[in-house]
Amino acid sequence: METGKLVVLGSINADHILNIEQFPHPGETVIGKQYNVAFGGKGANQAVAAGRSGAEIAFIACVGADDMGERIRQQLATDRIDTQPIEAIANKTTGVALIFVNADGENVIGIDAGANAALTPEYLNRYQQKVIDADALLMQLESPLETVIAAAKLAKQHQTQVILNPAPARELPEELLAMIDIITPNETEAQRLTGIAVNNDSDAARAANVLHDKGIECVIITLGSRGVWLSENRRGKRVAGFKVKAVDTIAAGDTFNGALVTALLEGKAMDAAVRFAHAAAAIAVTRAGAQPSVPWRTEIDAFLQQQG
Repeated sequence: METGKLVVLGSINADHILNIEQFPHPGETVIGKQYNVAFGGKGANQAVAAGRSGAEIAFIACVGADDMGERIRQQLATDRIDTQPIEAIANKTTGVALIFVNADGENVIGIDAGANAALTPEYLNRYQQKVIDADALLMQLESPLETVIAAAKLAKQHQTQVILNPAPARELPEELLAMIDIITPNETEAQRLTGIAVNNDSDAARAANVLHDKGIECVIITLGSRGVWLSENRRGKRVAGFKVKAVDTIAAGDTFNGALVTALLEGKAMDAAVRFAHAAAAIAVTRAGAQPSVPWRTEIDAFLQQQG
C-alpha cells in the first residue's frame, strides 16, 4: 500500500508510574502498588502509535547519555521507527515523568525535560532533510517552542503538512498557529488557546471557530469518553468514540494522534481516519502504561471489524 512519509518531532521520557488509591495531600504519604517504569513522552508515544499502526516514520528526538536512553532507542527501533535522528546528548539525563494514577484511572504528572531540552533549532537543522522529504510533520509541546516554530516553518516551505497536538496546555504565538494545518487539543488545551471553556458541543464549535480564525483549516478537539469535535473549514460535528472499560488513560490522546496521522497518510478520508484513531485509543485505554498500551495495526483492524 502506498503511504506518505511521516516525521515526528518531540519528547522522550521514562515514565515512573505508581498506582495509589487517592492522590496525596501536601505532607501526606500514601502507600502505592504496581510501581513500574514505562517508556513515554508525548513525542515518543505518538511515534510509537504511528509506527505500530503502519506509518513510514522517522523520529527527531534526544535522549540522555545513559542506560535508559540506550534502552529506549533500541525499543523504538523495534516499533518500526527510523531512529537515526535520535542522538544521545552528553552530560544529560533522559527525560523523566513521575506519574501517580488513582483508583479512578486519573493521573497527576511531574516532568523533568532532561535531554529533551537539547532538541534545539540547531539540532533540527542536522535533520532538516527528514522534514523536507516528509508528507506530514507531527509535533507536541514538550520540546522547546522555538524548535517547534522552526520545524513548522521548514515544513511550510516544503509543502509538508503540519499537525500539532498542543499538549501540555499553554498559550501559543499567532505565528505558529498560522502555520498549522491540523490541530488536536483536548478541552483544557482548547481553552488555553481560545479562552473558551469547552463543556459541550456548542462550546467546542465556538472554540474551533476561534482556531479557524487563526488560520487552521482542521480542528479536532478531543473530548475524552465523548469522542472528538471535528471541524473542517468551519463545518463541525461530534464523532463519538468506542465504549470500553478504561484501565488508565495514559497515552490515549497520543495513540489517537499517531493513528490519525497514519490513516490520513494512507489516503483515508477524515471521518475514516478519526474512526481508525478512535479504535486505536480505545484499545490503549484498556491497557496499563504509555507505550506498552499502544496497539499494533492488526489489533486496530480486528477491533474495527468487530464493531462492524
